[in-house]
Amino acid sequence: MQLMIRYSLRYKKLILLNLFFVLGFALIELGLPTLLGQMIDNGINKNRVQGVFQYGGLMYLIIAIGMIGLIGLAYTGSRLTNNIVRDIRDDIFKSAINFSQSEYKQISGASLITRSTNDAFQVMTFLQMVFRTGFMTPLMFIVSGVMIVRTNAFLSIFVFLAIPVLLLGILVIAHYSEPMSEKQQANLDKINQNMRENLSGIRVIRAFVREKFQQQRFADVNQAYAKSSINLYTLMATSQPAFSFVFNIVFALILWQGTLSISAGNLAIGSLIAFVEYIFHVLFSFLMFSSVFMLYPRAAVSAKRIQEVLDTKSEIKAPEQPVQQKIKGHIQFEKVTFSYTSAEEPVIRDVTLDLPAGKTTAFIGSTGSGKSTLIQLIPRFYDITAGRLSLDGVGIDQYQIQQLRQQIGFVPQKAMLFQGTIRENLRFGKTDASDDEIWQALTIAQAKDFVQALPDQLDTEVSESGSNFSGGQKQRLSIARAIVRQPAIYIFDDSFSALDYKTDLKLRQALYHQIQDATILIVAQRISTIMNADQIVVLNRGQVVGVGTHASLLKTNQVYQDIAYSQLSKEELS
Repeated sequence: MQLMIRYSLRYKKLILLNLFFVLGFALIELGLPTLLGQMIDNGINKNRVQGVFQYGGLMYLIIAIGMIGLIGLAYTGSRLTNNIVRDIRDDIFKSAINFSQSEYKQISGASLITRSTNDAFQVMTFLQMVFRTGFMTPLMFIVSGVMIVRTNAFLSIFVFLAIPVLLLGILVIAHYSEPMSEKQQANLDKINQNMRENLSGIRVIRAFVREKFQQQRFADVNQAYAKSSINLYTLMATSQPAFSFVFNIVFALILWQGTLSISAGNLAIGSLIAFVEYIFHVLFSFLMFSSVFMLYPRAAVSAKRIQEVLDTKSEIKAPEQPVQQKIKGHIQFEKVTFSYTSAEEPVIRDVTLDLPAGKTTAFIGSTGSGKSTLIQLIPRFYDITAGRLSLDGVGIDQYQIQQLRQQIGFVPQKAMLFQGTIRENLRFGKTDASDDEIWQALTIAQAKDFVQALPDQLDTEVSESGSNFSGGQKQRLSIARAIVRQPAIYIFDDSFSALDYKTDLKLRQALYHQIQDATILIVAQRISTIMNADQIVVLNRGQVVGVGTHASLLKTNQVYQDIAYSQLSKEELS
């Protein structure tokens, strides 16, 4: 509830305008039964045509004004709910975009999508009910209750006896619907996760002919969601016929007692009709309010899930007084240890390294040795658990995060391109880059030839995740994007794996010759990619087991020898 109130208060003027239309519409609606009763008793029953026209004209006027109020109510309600949900989604994205890798693991990507779409929609549905009927129904209920007591106190007893029964039904439904809503939303998370996984791995599924198996997996999670939804909606659906049954009993008793009172001369026909109208308003208001109340548990579950995202703060903390100095690229690891939050053992253990500025350092080791994790500590995708990681003599956590990352050209293992043109993708890290700078970067990345061969060249559209390019082309475009930025530090996280040996060689030679002042860090599996590095770091099970040149490691390091001789012959390694 606090989430919805906090966002609603951003639009105080619209809320006041909404309340004005609510008040006007409710009072006008409540005036109609009285006018109808007066028209019957003082006009129709007394054969006064003038009285009929007089009261009828007032009723038409009230109806016209009520329509204006209803339109205003719909307009302000729609504006409020859509603006609030827009703000919620913006804030969810703003929070998520600043998460570290740990928070992304804590709240999965599939769940973030559900929370920004379906959960936000549940909140919007609830707020629509609140702004359109939630404010109006209490007013109508109170005023109509007063009017039925004033009209006939005896008949009003039947109405007020039904209220506790209806209230008990609402409380029971609300009690059981909240856990059902939590289960439904959790199952929706699983559907989104399964769908994303299947769409991302569609080629693997087809290659292994596992379509039917994956269809069954999706059918299972979809069935779980359907079952939880059916249980919830069945519970919600029982309220309408149950309440209608109580209403009909109340109406039947009132009409029965009312006709007896009319026969005894204790009640006028018009008064009974007005009384019935007010009863309708009381019971209808109660029904509408109960609908709002029953929607609340679902909205509360969704609001709680949204609030969880907004309250989750990144473990990567910005320094209170960030260091302001130009980054040159001298990196030092001093007994650095790192472990994931949920891991039992550290991934990186007691690593001490000196990576000189302006030099090329390569990292190699068996799968799972911690190469990628180690270099991801530099742009602070994770924070170290123990030890000290410094950049140009200053602790890396003393730099402003944006300043630090602006001086790093990071190329991940999996090349990621965004929808738009090639030009827009290459300007991702430097928005004012000229076409000359872009073509220069493409030349270094060995991507100029295939881009020039495209009909639209730099204006060629990139489809989702760059699926209209091959793996090697995406890698070269990702490398070019980092080069356009002209940072102080380049990090290539196994970014040459999709390139053939010839292209790999040309690209590295171009890098070494044209980017001479920058620090270059290369994670690679292929010995040929790192042979000419200024220094090579050998990792094994999260620890440094060797540092040196290709020639020295080939003579002295057993781990490096095993990797090298498994890939190339002695003649090729010499």
